[in-house]
Amino acid sequence: MNAQVIASRNKLAKWSIAWVLTTALVTFGSQFLWEAQWITILAILLSLAVGIGMVLANRDFVNAGDELQRKIQLESMGLTLGLSVVCGIAYSQLDTTNLIKQDAEIAFLILFMGITYILCVFFNARKYS
Repeated sequence: MNAQVIASRNKLAKWSIAWVLTTALVTFGSQFLWEAQWITILAILLSLAVGIGMVLANRDFVNAGDELQRKIQLESMGLTLGLSVVCGIAYSQLDTTNLIKQDAEIAFLILFMGITYILCVFFNARKYS
C-alpha cells in the first residue's frame, strides 16, 4: 500500500470512529444525559455533519487506491447496496405483514450491511489476488 492509501485509510478510520461516537451521543445522551430536545437536535446535526465527513473520507479512500483496489471496493459496495435494498425491503415486508413478531429495526439492517461489505471485500480481494 502506498503512503496516500494509508493516509486516506487512517483518515477514514478517524471519521468512522467519530461518527460512531456522535451516533452514540445522540442515542445515549438523549436517554441519560439531557432532557432538552434542542440539545438532541444539535447532537443529531453534529452527527449528520460528521457522517458527511465520513462519506467524503470514504470517497477519498477509494480514489487513493489503484485500479484493482477501486474495482474491489466498487464491486463490494455495489453488492452491499443491492443486497441491503433487497433484503431490507423483504425484512420490512416481514414486519408489515406480521410474519415476524418484533418490529423491523434499522440496527439489524446496518449490521447486515456491515457484515456483507466486509465479506464482499474479503472475497473480492481473494478473487483478484
